[in-house]
Amino acid sequence: MVAAVIVLVELWITVAATWMYVTSAGRIDDADTLPSRPTLLVLGSLVYDDGTPGDYVRGRLDTALELYRTGQVARIINSGNGSEEAGNEPAVMRRYLEAHGVASASIVDDPSGLDTASSCRRARRVFGAREVVVVTQGFHLRRAIALCRDQGVDARGVAARCDCPAWTLARNHVRETVFAGPRALLTAVG
Repeated sequence: MVAAVIVLVELWITVAATWMYVTSAGRIDDADTLPSRPTLLVLGSLVYDDGTPGDYVRGRLDTALELYRTGQVARIINSGNGSEEAGNEPAVMRRYLEAHGVASASIVDDPSGLDTASSCRRARRVFGAREVVVVTQGFHLRRAIALCRDQGVDARGVAARCDCPAWTLARNHVRETVFAGPRALLTAVG
């Protein structure tokens, strides 16, 4: 019985990884080779109590700044948890972008992007985005592209830099493979 459960779990992880890989194949670009798109979707993550972005968000925002400054995107959607308990991720993201020269009118805040699937769904349904460039770290990028495409958004992605501790990167790779990927597939087929 235990062996059968292990085989089913491994199969589900493999199917999810394959779905994400196939759905995102050919859609990950370098910042300097990205085709122009009207909208950039920056996914939120931990922000600190003092109102500064954590390592992951800062890497995503710095990549967004690079793309914005080259004129490859005109609008940036900051999607994250807008609750005060979570530090209001979109507000922190907005302040960071504005402090680094992004025009306020070019930024849209999505305080209800509580997870990647809702961020993608809301990008289309609430903000009318039909094409986006998703910016997040490489371990998360294929899942983000796959979930956006599942919501009818023509998504491409750029991997964000991250000056993050190696142990957190390793932890996130495991989380993506074992938990988040299979959950994303359930969201897509559900």
